[in-house]
Amino acid sequence: MKTKNIIIIIVIAVIGIIGFNSFFILDETQQAIITQFGKPVGEARTEPGVNFKVPIIQKVQYFDKRYLKWDGDPNQVPTEDKKFIFVDTYARWEITNPLQFFIRLRDERSGQSRLDDILDGETRNAVASNELIDLVRSTNRTPEIYDEYLEDIEELEEISVGRAHIESTILDRANERTADLGIRVLDFRFKRMNYVDEVRENVYDRMISERNRIADQFRSEGEGEALRIEGNKERDLAEIQSEAHREAEIIRGRADAEATTIYASAYNRSAAARDLYAFLRSLEALENTLDEKTSLILTTDSELYKYLKSMQ
Repeated sequence: MKTKNIIIIIVIAVIGIIGFNSFFILDETQQAIITQFGKPVGEARTEPGVNFKVPIIQKVQYFDKRYLKWDGDPNQVPTEDKKFIFVDTYARWEITNPLQFFIRLRDERSGQSRLDDILDGETRNAVASNELIDLVRSTNRTPEIYDEYLEDIEELEEISVGRAHIESTILDRANERTADLGIRVLDFRFKRMNYVDEVRENVYDRMISERNRIADQFRSEGEGEALRIEGNKERDLAEIQSEAHREAEIIRGRADAEATTIYASAYNRSAAARDLYAFLRSLEALENTLDEKTSLILTTDSELYKYLKSMQ
């Protein structure tokens, strides 16, 4: 009885294993093919859901159904005008025919490696066939000048091809070479371009020289403006001082004339008035001359002495 139960359990386990291995589930991000002894069998499975296969002898190879990324390695490439630059690129691709992809490349790692050869090669060919200006610009445009000191800068050189067209050409040629691989390149772009170290130093030197030229121009214009302002200041100061001196002389002359008129008017009056005026002028002179520490010596025949004596 025990032996019979063991056999039943083994049979059930085998049936369970066979049943479990007879189907597989695909989600929305996957596609697959069935292989038997390493060779593909039937058509690719691309729809999500439950799929069946022969257990044990057949296996499932899964492939990503989503867009995949490809990042190129920065390479030093010469342009048509003999300028060496580092070019860094990226692309997006997808597996369009899993069966063909499996036959030609087997897995995604091999697909990435094959794209390295195709896209890097086409990038080198495109860069070597075009000038640097076509690789960095896409359109012919008139630069906008925001500062007056930039007005003497030469206009931008016109391009004949343009960056966008070069990227599109690389994409088309890459897809021609991947048509029999079961993959399609969706997009290709230049991620970054830069001069090699030797050329970059020369470019930086030219940029520094240009900025120094602009700075010298600003400095020269500033010094000229400072000299002009200083000259105007000295001229205005001289004019103000001259005008002030003239006004002072006019006022002094008018005052002297008025004083002379007053003196003449005073002396033209009676003798008593003249004497009184002279006396008041003397007192005013003494008031302005004497202070608490001043000693005054008067003779007995002095008019002031007689006046002070009479007030006692």
